[in-house]
Amino acid sequence: MATISDVARRAGVGVGTVSRVINNSPLVSDATRQKVLKAMEELDYVPNPFARRLSLGRTLTLAVIVPFFTRPSFVERLRGVEAAIAETEYDLIVHNVETVAKRNVYFRSVPRPERVDGLLIISLSPSDEDVARFHRAGVPTVLVDARHPRLPRVVVDDVAGGRTATRHLIDLGHHRIAFLGDQYPNPFSFTSSHERYAGYRNALEEAGLPVRPEYTATGEHGRDVARELTHRLLSLPEPPTAIVAASDTQALGVLEVAQERGIPVPESLSVIGYDDIEIAEYLHLTTIRQPLFDSGWRGTHLLLRAIENGEGEPSCDLLPIELVVRATTAPPAE
Repeated sequence: MATISDVARRAGVGVGTVSRVINNSPLVSDATRQKVLKAMEELDYVPNPFARRLSLGRTLTLAVIVPFFTRPSFVERLRGVEAAIAETEYDLIVHNVETVAKRNVYFRSVPRPERVDGLLIISLSPSDEDVARFHRAGVPTVLVDARHPRLPRVVVDDVAGGRTATRHLIDLGHHRIAFLGDQYPNPFSFTSSHERYAGYRNALEEAGLPVRPEYTATGEHGRDVARELTHRLLSLPEPPTAIVAASDTQALGVLEVAQERGIPVPESLSVIGYDDIEIAEYLHLTTIRQPLFDSGWRGTHLLLRAIENGEGEPSCDLLPIELVVRATTAPPAE
């Protein structure tokens, strides 16, 4: 196995020059750099990553703390993260959170400079105490789909998204519109569904429509729970003619129940989701598109800049949302 000394001899330079080439130092001329790179290729030399990390004083590792990372929306955000670091030297460690206790453990143990150079937190808003701990550790931290005023973040306006979804149904002529989303408050302090519900209420109030308590159905996130909630909504004496689902996954549960009950969509029931995950297009689901992939990509680039340049004033990168009209919404039946 070739060593750095072998590369230096083959290229006719010193070991220090080879090291500077490996570390992308600007102090090496292009001609010398090419000689060293050619020698490395001929000898099939692979730099020792541990030595490189030691010379840089970095771990060359980024950490992501993300809940329920097999859910489609989180998978898409993680794809954006991976794309952003693909051309860098950084390794990625993903910490999956499925319990509050695990979240608390990761918030305490992961942001340590001897373990990672930067931390990305997806959909888990930290407390003031958590943020103070991150700052004491000196590990740059960026939030995606989460908020804290003392940390940079990449978010969308979920209130506006909920309002847009509901306004679309109102414009079609619906008056009996239900909302199906996540329970709030919840152990993880997830807020996106609740903010979409606030937008739903705003749209109804702006249109002079009543906010009917029986038309609000919330529970644990997931398709199966969404199915149960949909059965309850459609069993009301005066069932809704349209349902705003706080996610495409929940909208899928709504569509399944409508099919089981023989309720044609959109002729007798309009359904709109949120996220625009991959299956939404396949199901021809009308939805609110948020840039899931782009949020992970932008969050990672914010983190890389903070690592290179230091943390400045916390920024808020507000990404756009978009109504995508497909085949599950239409005017109500006469």
